[in-house]
Amino acid sequence: MGEPHVNEMVIQEFRANGGLVGGPFEGADLLLMTTAGARTGKPHTNPAVYLRDGDRLLVFGSNAGGPKHPDWYHNLLADPQVTIEIRENGAIRKHAAQAVPLEGAERDHFYEVQSRLAPAFRAYAEATTRVIPVVALNVLRLDADRVKAIGVQLRRHHDALRAELRRLREDPTTRRDLRDHCLAFCDNMRMHHLREEGAFTAFEDHDPALAPVFARLREEHHVVAGVITEIAGLADDPDRLRPELDRLAEELETHFAYEEAHIG
Repeated sequence: MGEPHVNEMVIQEFRANGGLVGGPFEGADLLLMTTAGARTGKPHTNPAVYLRDGDRLLVFGSNAGGPKHPDWYHNLLADPQVTIEIRENGAIRKHAAQAVPLEGAERDHFYEVQSRLAPAFRAYAEATTRVIPVVALNVLRLDADRVKAIGVQLRRHHDALRAELRRLREDPTTRRDLRDHCLAFCDNMRMHHLREEGAFTAFEDHDPALAPVFARLREEHHVVAGVITEIAGLADDPDRLRPELDRLAEELETHFAYEEAHIG
């Protein structure tokens, strides 16, 4: 879509109004897609018009007909795991999804379908010499084997975050290095929780009885997010930072243990 400040306005309106927006995108099928930055790993959220194809959601890297692919496309090539927010039954739901760029005749077919539905996309294609990407977002659906695999993966991610936080708490390096390591850890935690919340939806759909577990986990994510924000603000003040890192370690260990007991 458009310029960063325009995107941010659309994102805010989307979230404030249950997935509905006005202006030029009023009535459009719109979702929010969060990717990990290809160089930084930092979460980046962009609005995107989508086309539903069965269980897949197709998004288009039109960049309004600009000469370059949008940044989110480069991000998902580096890491195809994305989190989407979409309006379902009058409310926004988050989903984990795997991004797969379409190629050849399949790509051409679906871009033509979208161009017929929304003529602006034909104009975007005519305005640029590049081939506009079409990407399928395959939403996570669970069966017993997939639940087990995610549990193993979850523990692996938690152990990596535990080790990263332990190194950060023990870091004897310079103030600048500590700051950089701290901010990188905060971004990693934000990305981890965003991805988890997308997966939570699949777990709830698979076993509705677990809804109270995920309600608690989402609330704990909110608490941890507050601590992470405070830590990021103290990244240049090691004396005040270290007690907050200890506090975060306690919050996370309680959170991880509960999550692993019910999912892992």
